Amino acid sequence: MLLRPPLLRLPSDKSYFCYDHHKRYDKRYPYTPLADRHLYPFMGETPTKMRLDKWLWAARFFKTRTLAAAAINGGKVHVHGQRVKPSKEIQVGSQVEITKEPYTFEVVVTALSSQRRPAKEASLLYQELPQSLARRQEEATHRRLQQAIMAPAKRPDKKQRRQIHRFKRAENEWQPS
Repeated sequence: MLLRPPLLRLPSDKSYFCYDHHKRYDKRYPYTPLADRHLYPFMGETPTKMRLDKWLWAARFFKTRTLAAAAINGGKVHVHGQRVKPSKEIQVGSQVEITKEPYTFEVVVTALSSQRRPAKEASLLYQELPQSLARRQEEATHRRLQQAIMAPAKRPDKKQRRQIHRFKRAENEWQPS
């Protein structure tokens, strides 16, 4: 059970205040607990459409809206398989493909939020497709194996460092004729 912050009623006006973010809420709208607040950013009025760059920022795919807009302009984000602009209006049910090297996320928008919330709440804004999740996990495993193969067993010791320096020096002194 979620506990809601205490409400304070001021005698001067009949509206309620919440200690949470010092925002004034209209008593006509029901109070929503903190866990659901990202779904109701305007307390009762859920947006039906939202800019793509703002949603990517709120869903925590990018740290800033500028980075999100740059990725969209660079062709790294597609909506329903088509290249779009940052101002593209998306809605619940839109399919978005986001490429962040080396991974590609294929997600379906499940909710809209105009605020950037914690990661646990941001993950409720989308649902990743099962084939996308499986492909990403496979790529992560493949990358880990490659790094294990390519990584040296240990740092070179003094003798090996000298050999490396001699080899590099000889390479620099050699001139093709």
